[in-house]
Amino acid sequence: MTSDLSKYTIGWIAALHIELAAATVMLDEEHPKLPYDERDPNQYTLGRIGGHNVVIACLPAGQTGTSAATAVATQMLNKFKSIRIGFLVGIGGGVPSPKADIRLGDVVVSLPDMGHGGVVQYDLGKAEAKGHFRRTGHLNTPPKLLLSVVTKARARYEVGESKHVQYLAKFSETTILKKRFSRNSTGQDKLFQPTYDHAGGTTCENCKSEMLLDRPLREVDGPSGADSTVEVHFGTIASGNMVMKDANMRDNISEQLGGHILCFEMEAAGLMNDFPCLVVRGICDYADSHKQDQWQRYAAATAAAYTKELLMWTPPAAVSILDSIKPSEPVSAAEVSHRGQ
Repeated sequence: MTSDLSKYTIGWIAALHIELAAATVMLDEEHPKLPYDERDPNQYTLGRIGGHNVVIACLPAGQTGTSAATAVATQMLNKFKSIRIGFLVGIGGGVPSPKADIRLGDVVVSLPDMGHGGVVQYDLGKAEAKGHFRRTGHLNTPPKLLLSVVTKARARYEVGESKHVQYLAKFSETTILKKRFSRNSTGQDKLFQPTYDHAGGTTCENCKSEMLLDRPLREVDGPSGADSTVEVHFGTIASGNMVMKDANMRDNISEQLGGHILCFEMEAAGLMNDFPCLVVRGICDYADSHKQDQWQRYAAATAAAYTKELLMWTPPAAVSILDSIKPSEPVSAAEVSHRGQ
């Protein structure tokens, strides 16, 4: 078993079962599952993408947030000792602004920007006088190899060589995938004014249409229809332990952090310092009170497809010469508190 596990150099972490499902669809080849290990509760999906052997793990059902992500990553690294780089892939809440025309289904990739390393933990800090909140701690940037791969992928996109749409089309190859993960399963992309709260119910049919923001349609580029309107954004992702469902809070935190936050999510801050990875998020809502589930599967698909795009541009030889990631030692609650001071 040890020799087999040593072949896996890429770690991929998902938080939800739909994110795990989307990741599995992107495998070029799925490998046999591992026997049960009573010392490790994780259920791993093994496979190959291009020239890379990939191990995928998902957070346990009902467990989200930075601590759960840290635990799963640590268990993965303890079992698969040859992992050299990682990806955290799934869904997130977008932050639309004049600086970034973010739409549902778009992809956000963590990249150093405006003094941040790609991910910032917005709920870690110290309360100070006069209601001020000073954020503390520092999160590492993604691995240099992956930053170089992102640059290459962006350059290839500029000359029409991106295959993101091609990989995304995999989610329309069967009836069940098309029904659950395609763009046609999502509904209308609605963005309400940030001051207008949800009118109640499981949909926005009771919300006032006059409170919608008027945005131009994106031009369709190529034969793939709506799927080819997906855009990929690069910059800072805000991470914390609560679900963001308030547009005013969303925009206030973004402004406090420099006004360039692209999305909110709940796991990345638990990984960046101990599991060198790139964070890839598909936008499933606008982190406001109108947050719903219709776009989650499609957003998981767009993120997984772009992650495959990045892996296909990553030379296996460049990965092989990197040092493997060493699992972090468990820390006590007191040590966690001290680190944030």
